[in-house]
Amino acid sequence: MAAKAKRDRTGREDGSRERLARKPYERELLRLQHELVKLQEWVRAEGARLVVVFEGRDAAGKGGAIKRVTEYLNPRIARVAALPTPTERQRTQWYFQRYVEHLPAAGEIVLFDRSWYNRAGVERVMGFCTDEEYWQFLHQCPTFERMLIESGVLLRKYWFSVSDTEQERRFRDRLADPMKRWKLSPMDVESITRWEDYSRAKDEMFVYTDTPESPWHVVESDDKRRARINMIAHLLSTVPYREVSPRKVELPARPASRGYQRPPRDLQKYVPDHAAEL
Repeated sequence: MAAKAKRDRTGREDGSRERLARKPYERELLRLQHELVKLQEWVRAEGARLVVVFEGRDAAGKGGAIKRVTEYLNPRIARVAALPTPTERQRTQWYFQRYVEHLPAAGEIVLFDRSWYNRAGVERVMGFCTDEEYWQFLHQCPTFERMLIESGVLLRKYWFSVSDTEQERRFRDRLADPMKRWKLSPMDVESITRWEDYSRAKDEMFVYTDTPESPWHVVESDDKRRARINMIAHLLSTVPYREVSPRKVELPARPASRGYQRPPRDLQKYVPDHAAEL
């Protein structure tokens, strides 16, 4: 008899699937990234506007997925919007206002590393907004997104779902690794003791914002490799892109020298050859 899969406190299976091996992961990731470049060129050529929202718990793998999406893309076409804490002036604006200025123009892709859904998540759980502001957000958000879609924006929303045991493992990994320790913020630590509060906030948010025209797509992310592959493949499947013929580029012949002479090297400061010491 097969062993019964362990479940976390929310009832989801914990670690019941085999981790995706590195070689098939890297092979498929590269293929998908090639398709993302095609998607980018289609967006540029068609003047399309694509917005991808990445949400989920702390350490759920959003940043890693965004990094793989943008790895081979042109930063002038595809950019990441990761907004800091609002200023005092921004706090007095219409809530969606500071996000609007980051929306794409024709031929652009914007990936939101967290988004306007901060209000329904961390702000709600940590008490950074009033009840009135929270309910006003839930009322306005579907209308706001409907306006974006009706204006021609391609909006995709992904929720990265991680189990409590895997989240804690990643937090401990960050704590032990000096290269990752900066990722562990006081807000991350606080989220451990507020797991169920965040669960309730997410469930309530989905009730109001998981709409037919702007649905949420949940990405199981205990296995980061599977999560990245699944998310990118799904994104590509939802956009009607096609391969655009590349612009023809011909390198001109290098003209003959007209007598230019380079200044003596000792007049310039060069970076020391640190590599020679390895």
